[in-house]
Amino acid sequence: MKKKIFLSFIAFCTSLVLIVLVCSCNSGTGTSGKSTDKLSGKITISGAFALYPMTIKWAEEFKKIHPKVTINISAGGAGKGMADALSKMVDLGMYSKEVSPEERAKGAWYLAVSKDAVFPTMNTKNPVFKELKAKGLTRQKFFDIFISKKILTWGEATGTASKEELQPFTRSDACGAAEMWAKYLNKKKQEDLQGLGVNGDPGVADAIRRNIGGIGFNNLNFVFDMNTRKPYEGIDVIPIDLNENGKIDPEENFYGTLDEAMKAIREGVYPAPPARDLYLVSAGKPTNKLVLEFLNWILTDGQKYLTEAGYVAVSPDKLKESLGKVK
Repeated sequence: MKKKIFLSFIAFCTSLVLIVLVCSCNSGTGTSGKSTDKLSGKITISGAFALYPMTIKWAEEFKKIHPKVTINISAGGAGKGMADALSKMVDLGMYSKEVSPEERAKGAWYLAVSKDAVFPTMNTKNPVFKELKAKGLTRQKFFDIFISKKILTWGEATGTASKEELQPFTRSDACGAAEMWAKYLNKKKQEDLQGLGVNGDPGVADAIRRNIGGIGFNNLNFVFDMNTRKPYEGIDVIPIDLNENGKIDPEENFYGTLDEAMKAIREGVYPAPPARDLYLVSAGKPTNKLVLEFLNWILTDGQKYLTEAGYVAVSPDKLKESLGKVK
């Protein structure tokens, strides 16, 4: 059943146009059954897969308070989110990397709203799975897999006799996850990564689950099940040997559950990049009062839903800065 649920989620997320009409029943109503809330209208949002699950949660909870509000959300990658926002095709874009000076020059207005990280991932049937969980891989080995292509088999990656070929997967859509992974490997852009390009975070996760020799990278919410707080069936994190001593020490072993991983991100134990802040962007400061009301709620009451949804709060200073920009 768990596998069917996950595959249904993958199929849903990777559709050409992924739009969610967030709705709720019997919220904000009086005894007559009619809503007494005066806030109404529509908000449109598109962009990064990384921020998509969190934005869905925020929209659901906001709708409970304001049932006359409609929020349409589509996922298609950070690049799409920025492009759609700047062209005013949507009210807000979900963005999963730093807003560049060039984007700011084009009028990008942005708020840091949450934080997550990109994790290297593998198939749980990998022939050297136990060795990888015990020893991990160093940054250099990831570099030699995704950048220089010096490592071609899992035996070469782990110092074992395995002849299983490595199949690196990267992203074909413009996204923050690939750029963050490239930056962790001391490169600047996702085009520096070598591998078979797959569209979307769900697409990469599914490709790895289908390929024993697969290796890729995924955002937190596409590795861990929000209900069990453990990795989805068929996929797991490749631990990073941070101190490069050839083994995963207890202080490096924080991949067993979603909450352990989140704690490592929150405390800065997991490196940044590939940990990063997540943003909502628009073409200049929004003038729509409904959009501003939603953003203000996200930065205040909406922050209490981060942990439940598998996200980490931005630093207090950044949260204060974002609130200042909304008011």
